[in-house]
Amino acid sequence: MTRSPLRSRRASEIIDFRHDGLRYTASVSFFDDVRLAEVFLDAEKIGTAASVIARDLAVTASLALQYGCPVAVLRKALTRDARGIAAGPLGTLLDLIEGGVDES
Repeated sequence: MTRSPLRSRRASEIIDFRHDGLRYTASVSFFDDVRLAEVFLDAEKIGTAASVIARDLAVTASLALQYGCPVAVLRKALTRDARGIAAGPLGTLLDLIEGGVDES
C-alpha cells in the first residue's frame, strides 16, 4: 500500500462548526479527482485537551485518506450515539463534508 502524493497547491476549504458546545475550525483539502485528501482540525481553545485531540484525529484521518481509506469507511468506524449522530468532532466534520448521517 502506498501513500498518494499531494500537490503543493490543491483545492481546499475552511469549515467552522460546533460540536458538544465547542467551536471547531477545519481546513479540508482534496485530490485532483475531488476525493478528500487531508484534514486540519482545531478547537476554539488552543492548547487544551480538546484541541490536541482534534489535531491528532485530523493527522490520523489525513494519513488514512492518503493511503486510500474511503471517507465512508472512516465515518462508519467513528463512534455514534443511539440516534446515529457523531460522538466526536471528526465524525461531525466528515458528516458535514459527506452530507449527513450514514444510514448503512
